[in-house]
Amino acid sequence: MNIQQLKYIVAVNRFRSFAKAAEACNVSQPTLSAMLVKLEDELDTRIFERNNKSVAPTTEGEKIIRQAELALLEIERISEIVKEDKGEVGGKFVISVGPTIAPYILPKFIKHYREHYPSVDLTICEMKADFMLEALVRGEIDAGIAISDNTHSGVLEIPLYTENFYVYLAESCWRKLPVFKPENLEHENMWIMKEAQCLRNSAFSFCKARSKGNHIYEAGSIETLIRIIDENGGFTIIPEMHIQFLSDNQRNNVRKLDSNFLSQRKVSLYIKEGYIRERMLNTVTNTLKTFMPQGMLGEGIMKYGIKL
Repeated sequence: MNIQQLKYIVAVNRFRSFAKAAEACNVSQPTLSAMLVKLEDELDTRIFERNNKSVAPTTEGEKIIRQAELALLEIERISEIVKEDKGEVGGKFVISVGPTIAPYILPKFIKHYREHYPSVDLTICEMKADFMLEALVRGEIDAGIAISDNTHSGVLEIPLYTENFYVYLAESCWRKLPVFKPENLEHENMWIMKEAQCLRNSAFSFCKARSKGNHIYEAGSIETLIRIIDENGGFTIIPEMHIQFLSDNQRNNVRKLDSNFLSQRKVSLYIKEGYIRERMLNTVTNTLKTFMPQGMLGEGIMKYGIKL
């Protein structure tokens, strides 16, 4: 058994095709097939069931493939340790970003990251928190950025930044207060986007208020909510970083929430326990520092970055 054979079985499992796996591994299909047969003979067990139409792992094969994935991850760590000790930043880096966070940080993040870290093979994917946590545990991604307080065995959370929420009112709204308290927000005029606005610790219980009033809706994006409100009246809450996307007229419809009440969302960086690429993680925080609004990033991140 050797490292190359482990890579082959992982690739075959991923593509469910010997031809595509061979192409991804830069070898001929006969070579890959012969190496897998040799491994199966050595282990005295069949890893894949194959016919003319499909390739699928056996029950025993699924266990072997999972162990191969873990072994390859541990092997990869050896080169990562050497690079970290030499102060080098490079190689593959896969990070996920939550869909309610991505629109606000990814455009500038990608621009600044590529400028400052051209040697990093960066891959970014959007994932909801549950999928992100599972992907971290499986070793499919290096890190994830998502709303804080998501817990999962084997995953560590590093607070990144705190973002305030604001009230967005229809221009026709009669209540033009400079600052809003919870009692100023009539539930029957509320429009809600579940994923972005369910604040776990908020005094403004937006999601809990769905049972009240007659006109509470869920939309697919903050942008959609704002257009609905502009046409139909009412209000919603928007994250601070969305204000930059509003027109000048729309910004006149933004109001603060009373500072005596918790009206924020916290965002964290998530990594798998035992993750060692400290310098790589700090490429994320260093990039965020270049464009995030002043005072939003946590004090510890600003001063010290990430220490593993």
